Amino acid sequence: MMEFSDKVLRWFDAHGRKHLPWQAGKDAYRVWLSEIMLQQTQVTTVIPYFLRFIDRFPDVKALAAAPIDQVLQHWAGLGYYARAHRLHACAQQVVNQHAGKFPEDLNGLMALPGVGRSTAGAILALAMEHRGVILDGNVKRVLARYAAIDHPTGSSAFERELWDRAETLTPWVRAGDYAQAMMDLGATLCKRHTPQCLICPVMEACKARAEGAPADYPKAARSKKLPYVERSGLVILDAEGRVLLERRPPLGLWAGLYSFPESEFTQEMDIHNAWQAWLPHNTSMQKMDYFEHTFSHYRLRMNLWKVVVQSLTLIADKDCLWYDFRSQEAPGMPAPISRYLQQGAWPLGKK
Repeated sequence: MMEFSDKVLRWFDAHGRKHLPWQAGKDAYRVWLSEIMLQQTQVTTVIPYFLRFIDRFPDVKALAAAPIDQVLQHWAGLGYYARAHRLHACAQQVVNQHAGKFPEDLNGLMALPGVGRSTAGAILALAMEHRGVILDGNVKRVLARYAAIDHPTGSSAFERELWDRAETLTPWVRAGDYAQAMMDLGATLCKRHTPQCLICPVMEACKARAEGAPADYPKAARSKKLPYVERSGLVILDAEGRVLLERRPPLGLWAGLYSFPESEFTQEMDIHNAWQAWLPHNTSMQKMDYFEHTFSHYRLRMNLWKVVVQSLTLIADKDCLWYDFRSQEAPGMPAPISRYLQQGAWPLGKK
């Protein structure tokens, strides 16, 4: 009887993706970068970001030497910005502690910032041709259906059983092709809502298909209602139409990126009192519109207030800049802020 891995590899030889931009040359840097970008993000979205990133930071030494601002600028729009900070820290550790070479063992790779068990396995298999076990979202879906794993996603029992299955099924030969094949299988056939079971290479032994309900796997965890967080953002404009941006703290939401100055208050008087050290006396504030953005743990509503000033006393301990999106290169900004500025949703420089 043909083994699971043999069937997957035979399918990969005929149908697998072999021309993705990070597959060229089996380079550990490119594989690592792609794996970090692909976390929570689809391949079609990642490709243009990857190409721009590689063009600016062609190797790990270039990335390690770059200012974090430039890294964030090239990451902006991909979301989950903590990944960019860990990416930069990892590159610096590879350069400073490993002479610019990625470790070639699982424990050494997992000691790097932001490199977990699956990412380490992918680097070993895809770049170094060692046996490496991967378990990204696509592979989890394939294995959860193949074995009809009944534990809810995210539970420790679900993760434990998946890793046991992945370790058992991963072959010792062609581990890199097998890793790519499993990711491709999940992305192109074993899709979340429309699994194409009839052309799947492992359909005959798939327990979820035998039950007649492959789309019911993986079992969803009980959904939680996301809390609602309301904030106020100050769109402070000068007479030239430039907008004031403040760098966010290095940890937390949109870490290290430039955004509108914010306030936890929602009423004009409270906002003005909170920012009185900045805003000239009797500065008028105009209520604008708002935008909403959903994060993994809550939903943000940002109410926007327009303030036009002739001059502004910047607080010394604030990291701010005046930005003219019509003529300046954009600093690293969260995607919602960048989109709002590009829309030009207000008459610049007018009261």
